[in-house]
Amino acid sequence: MTQKLNSTTSDHSLHERRNVALAVIAAAQLMVMLDLTITNVALPSIQTSLHFSATNLTWVIDAYVLVFGGLLLLGGRTGDIFGRRRMFFIGIGLFALASLLGGVATTQGMLVGARALQGIGAAIASPTALALIAVTFPEGSARNRAMAVYAAMTAAGGALGLILGGALVEAASWRWVFFVNVPIGLVVMIATPYVLPRIDGHGGRLDVPGALTVSGGVAFLVYGLVHAPSAGWGASATLASFAVALFLLVVFALVERRSTQPLIPPHFLRHRNRAGGYVTMMLIGASMLSLLFFLTQFLQEQMHYSSLRAGVSYLPVPIMVAGTSVFLSRKIKRFGVRPFLTTGPLLVALGVLWASMLTPSASYWHVLGPLVTFGLGMGFSFVPLTLNAVSSVQNHEQGLASSLLNTSQQIGGSLGLAVLVTVSATVRNHQLAHATHVSATQAQVDATVQGFHVALRVGALSAFLAFVTALLVVRAPRPHAPAASAGTRPPTATSSGS
Repeated sequence: MTQKLNSTTSDHSLHERRNVALAVIAAAQLMVMLDLTITNVALPSIQTSLHFSATNLTWVIDAYVLVFGGLLLLGGRTGDIFGRRRMFFIGIGLFALASLLGGVATTQGMLVGARALQGIGAAIASPTALALIAVTFPEGSARNRAMAVYAAMTAAGGALGLILGGALVEAASWRWVFFVNVPIGLVVMIATPYVLPRIDGHGGRLDVPGALTVSGGVAFLVYGLVHAPSAGWGASATLASFAVALFLLVVFALVERRSTQPLIPPHFLRHRNRAGGYVTMMLIGASMLSLLFFLTQFLQEQMHYSSLRAGVSYLPVPIMVAGTSVFLSRKIKRFGVRPFLTTGPLLVALGVLWASMLTPSASYWHVLGPLVTFGLGMGFSFVPLTLNAVSSVQNHEQGLASSLLNTSQQIGGSLGLAVLVTVSATVRNHQLAHATHVSATQAQVDATVQGFHVALRVGALSAFLAFVTALLVVRAPRPHAPAASAGTRPPTATSSGS
C-alpha cells in the first residue's frame, strides 16, 4: 500500500514538473513568435520617430525574419551538439538583450541590428524548445497535448503580437513592443535550470559555412525582391542582388555535398511525410505572414483603425487557434494527422481569399468572417505539422527536425512577404500610371486597394498549394486500435513510414 502511494505521489510530482516545464517552453515560444508581428502595428510610429523610408521600413520586419529563418538550422544543431537546455538558456538571453537594445534604439541601424540579434537568439531558442518537448514528454497523449500547446503558441503568436503591439503603442510608445520581452525573458531564464531536464549534447561539428551561405543567399534574394519595385527590375542593384543570391545558394549546395556533417543530411529529406510537411509549412508561412502584414496596413490606412483597434481586430485568430488545438490534442490519436493536415491549409486559403475582397467601406463584420476562417485553418494546420515533424526521429536529430519545421515557416514567410510586397507595389504603380478621370488622392487609394487585393489572392494561392502538397504527399496512416494487453504499446498517430 505504501509502495503504491509513493508511486502515485511520484507520478503526480512528475506530472506537475512537466506542466511547469511546458509553461516555460510555451512562454519562450510565444515570445519568439510575438516578435514576428508585434512591430507591425508600431511601424508607422517607428517610421516617424527614426525617419525610415517606406522601402527601408520593411527591414524592421525582414531583419528579424531573415536571420531567424536563416540560422534556425544552425540553432537547432547547437542544441543537438552542445546540449538543449544550455542552448535554450543562451538563446533566450540573447533575445532578451536584443529586445532591450531595440527598445533604446536611436538610429535606424541600431534598431535593425537589434532585430537581427533578436533573430539569432530566436533561432537558437525556438528549435531547442520543440526538441525539449520531444524528449521531455513520452510519445502518446502526453506529447500530443504538449505539442498542441507549442503549436498553439506558434500559430497564435502572430495574431497575439498584433493585439499586444497595438495596446502597447497606444498606452505607451513603440519602444515597449521591445521592452515587454525583457521581463518575460528573465523569468524564463531563471526558471530554466530548475524545471527543464539537462540533456547533454551528442557532439559533432557545426556546419557554419553552410548556415552562412544559405542565410546570405536568402537575404540577398529578399533584398532584390523588395528593392525591385522602387529601383526597377533591370536596375544594377536589383540584378546584383539576384546574382549574389544565386552564387551563395550554389556555394551552399557545393558545401553541403562535400561536408562530412552537413546542415541538412540528405537522408533526412527522403522521409516522405517530413519532406511534405516542410513544404506545406513553407507555403502556409507565406500565406500567414501576407495576411497579417497586408491586412494590418489595410485596417489602419484604408479603414482608419487606430493601432489598438487594428490589433484587437485579430482576437478571433488566437481564440480559434486555441480552441482548435485543444480539440486536436484529443482527436489526433484517434484519426491521425492527415485529415486535419489537409483541411487546415484549405481553410487558410479560403480565409485569405475572403480577406482579399475587403473594401475601405467595409465594416468589422466583413473582417470577422475571414479571420475566423483563417484562425480555424491555422489551428488545424500547425498541430499536425508539428507532430509530423518530430515523428520517427532519433533523439540526436530532434533539434534538426524541429529547426527544419521552423525554418520552413520563416523562410516561407520572408520570401513570401518579399514576393507579395513586390506584387502589391507593382500593381499599385501600374494602376497609378494608368489612372484617369479621378483625383490624385483617389487614384492613390484605388491603386493601394488593388495592390492589396492582388497580393492577398497570391497569398491564398500559396495556401491552396499547401493543401495540394499535404493531400498528395503526406501519407500518415490511421492508427490501429489500442492493443488489449497492458504490456503492448499501441502505435501513435504521429508514427509514419518513409
